Amino acid sequence: MRRLVGLGLAAILSALVAGCATSTQPGAVGVGRPQLLTVPAAQVNGQAASGYLSLSSAAGRAGKLNNDPALTARVQGVARRLIAEVGVFRPDAVAWRWEVNVFDSDQINAFCAPGGKIGVFTGLIVRLDLNDDELAAVLGHEIAHALREHTREKVSQAELSDTIVSAIAYSGLRYAGPASMLASVGSVYVVQLPFSREMESEADLIGLELMARAGYDPRLASSLWRKLQAQEGSAAGVVFFKTHPSNEFRLDQIEAATPRVLKVYRPKFVSDSPGEAIATVVVAGSAPPSAPAVAGRVPARTPLVGQDEHQVRQAARGRACPNPDPVLIGKGPGTEVYSVACEGGKEQQYVCVFGNCAAR
Repeated sequence: MRRLVGLGLAAILSALVAGCATSTQPGAVGVGRPQLLTVPAAQVNGQAASGYLSLSSAAGRAGKLNNDPALTARVQGVARRLIAEVGVFRPDAVAWRWEVNVFDSDQINAFCAPGGKIGVFTGLIVRLDLNDDELAAVLGHEIAHALREHTREKVSQAELSDTIVSAIAYSGLRYAGPASMLASVGSVYVVQLPFSREMESEADLIGLELMARAGYDPRLASSLWRKLQAQEGSAAGVVFFKTHPSNEFRLDQIEAATPRVLKVYRPKFVSDSPGEAIATVVVAGSAPPSAPAVAGRVPARTPLVGQDEHQVRQAARGRACPNPDPVLIGKGPGTEVYSVACEGGKEQQYVCVFGNCAAR
């Protein structure tokens, strides 16, 4: 029995070694901690995309999605400039199917789910009275979580913890029951919570560099966290048992890293920002006044999935095209252009910006 337990632990150690990697390049801030990434990225990203589609669809049905065109355009514009810089940390992330939606809610919250699915709650902007630099600090932080695959890492940690606890519980050892309970508690306080705090610190640093590279002033990031601190109160209690760093620690770290990212900070006007190559933000249900710039043509037919496909097909049917067959013909950061062939040889084109599609 003990030999079997030993073999099981050896297998766990082998999986640990195989699963250790770092998901991003270090950038100017130097984030490069080895991560446990044993769960397939496709699994985590697929579940996140499905959940994001469900959330967005439910918000749309309730009339709580992208109701303020000016605010939506502002959020998507800031996100666009940040997304244009993600290649510094992850070249593959440039090609993610990024989506950005604004949810009507009094909550002070925002998120970026795995694979680039961003959600911003109106309460965050309105209640904190955020300027664009402060908004960029929030979005940069959330995008950093996705780039670092922190959700995938946490799922991998939880899976490993369960495996170890199960191995001890079913080992047949004399004190297997109490030992497995101790291992379970230990995995929370020794592995999961400290890593969560470290993940938040990494997101602060990467987000700070992203906003600087996108032309937003990193010196204003600390004002965001001070506003949050005023809302949440002081971070009292033992920091070790909290999943986030204390506000004081967070501010100290951000202010210490600011001189490093100031070296890559270049203030940008709308006209000269790489992220602003796409000049039009499409709000669901409206047509853009002009077509956005597209990075290139895609000659081959590309199968479509998810929210874009659904919106394009639905919109085409509403415009006297009963059997639409969308083809992807162009792609830019956060933007896709589709051609739909209709009866009689007529063609319709649709532009999707961060998951919001409208006729061209």
